[in-house]
Amino acid sequence: MTATAQEPLLVATGLRKAYGPTPALDGADLTVRSGEVVAVMGPSGSGKSTLLHCLAGIVTPDAGEVRYRGRDLAAMSDSGRSALRRTDFGFVFQFGQLVPELTCLENVAMPMRLSGRKRKEAEAQAAKWLERLEVTDIAGKRPGEVSGGQGQRVAVARALVGGPRVVFADEPTGALDSLNGERVMRLLTEAAHDTGAAVVLVTHEARVAAYSDREIVVRDGKSRDMERVS
Repeated sequence: MTATAQEPLLVATGLRKAYGPTPALDGADLTVRSGEVVAVMGPSGSGKSTLLHCLAGIVTPDAGEVRYRGRDLAAMSDSGRSALRRTDFGFVFQFGQLVPELTCLENVAMPMRLSGRKRKEAEAQAAKWLERLEVTDIAGKRPGEVSGGQGQRVAVARALVGGPRVVFADEPTGALDSLNGERVMRLLTEAAHDTGAAVVLVTHEARVAAYSDREIVVRDGKSRDMERVS
């Protein structure tokens, strides 16, 4: 997979964030372009998840800025950032975070329902993504009735169903065995590539980062672009 030469989609500059006396980010930078997969790597506690949360507008940095398509996320209202996370951003977390009371189909359709789409239309689109992620057979089951690998593919379908420009994946294979982890990463990166979505992938595993176009290493709250280093 080749990174595009387009203008930056998401740019973070000089991000600093502390929780009490403990700095989580200390001048981190990151640029993401449309269609590329960027792996953010680093040991536990290095600040990589905080970086992802700042990029997604979930956490506001103490200093520095994050610009999405030229817009400063910090200058947007809370409702504006929330709307952005519904329309332009998709999320895949380590444990899926599916709604246990809903079926897998309803979970995938949920982002579209929250955006005002009718149930029939949303579920038809969700069914297409379940097929693409190879989990059509569990559409009517609830998350507690499926395996971890199946549940994580449902989470990937939910992240992609609304056609996001950026997918944020925080340790998406961390709770899976190697075989299921490889399958999830293959399906995620192939689907994102086909739709033109960028992926920001937080991981500490080299085999997962191998699916990326570029690696950013975060250590002690600072970032280093390995492409530039090499």
